[in-house]
Amino acid sequence: MRALQALEPDESLTVAAVARRLGVAPSTLRTWDRRYGIGPSKHSVGTHRRYSATDLARLTAMARLIMAGVAPKEAATKALTLNLKSGGTVIDKACRESEDQSNLVSLLYKSALKFEQLKIETLIRKSITDIGVEATWVEIIAPLLTEVGDDWVRTGDGIEVEHFLSEILRKILSENFGNISKPKNARPVLLACVGNEVHSLALTALAAVLAESKIDCIFLGARTPQVALNQVVLKSAPSAIFLWAQLSENADRSFVSELPTIRPAPRVLLGGPGWESLNRKNGKSKGKALDKAVFTQGISDARNQILQALAV
Repeated sequence: MRALQALEPDESLTVAAVARRLGVAPSTLRTWDRRYGIGPSKHSVGTHRRYSATDLARLTAMARLIMAGVAPKEAATKALTLNLKSGGTVIDKACRESEDQSNLVSLLYKSALKFEQLKIETLIRKSITDIGVEATWVEIIAPLLTEVGDDWVRTGDGIEVEHFLSEILRKILSENFGNISKPKNARPVLLACVGNEVHSLALTALAAVLAESKIDCIFLGARTPQVALNQVVLKSAPSAIFLWAQLSENADRSFVSELPTIRPAPRVLLGGPGWESLNRKNGKSKGKALDKAVFTQGISDARNQILQALAV
């Protein structure tokens, strides 16, 4: 943030200079530009890339989101929609907002270490009221969980903090489940963790995001066996099925291939690092079991895919 504030509105930077400020390789910046369209706003063919203050602000936002666990494509989309201009006032405001979010994550982390449940609940609920469930997950909760997890990996202590915090977050995110009086969808959306998957917090966040959009869901949660999944599909005829796998050992293609056939056919969506590893392993020659499934990249992409399936 200090680096951003030190850049004059009309100043421009080279690829190497921006890479140093963000702590990434110059090749990474070129890849972001080529794949996601987030690069120098005034790059002409045959000239060197020069990044403006606005470009740097967007790239800083993207880098921060990726560090919080957001998929690069989704992070780029969010960064590109930031309402930034080359004027210093707007960039300063963006800096302050980012700093405020960082301060909130730090405050929540300190509260978690002290097991201050009421304070945590109050701060998270206020954030949801101010910026919504999805933004709170991406900008506040994901960085917070990352910090807690990193501290545990680094020191070997703090697993109790992660459990304490996860249960509070699960409680808050699930408060609106089943309270949609007039859902937009006639047929429900089915959400489940496959196999022995117990990491269901991200799936809970997706359900909360959909509830905020007035989308009715059937939430099966952790460790959903195939037989239970199939019975719900037959009885509810969902318009979309979202299967979550945090761990690769739970991303079994049979959970897709053994789904019962119904009409109209639901859109089958896969989310989580477990499925992503399977997708990378299969490459372009993925098996028939996954041909009808769509791999999603982050919570925003999952929501958009589901809304497309519902045609709302």
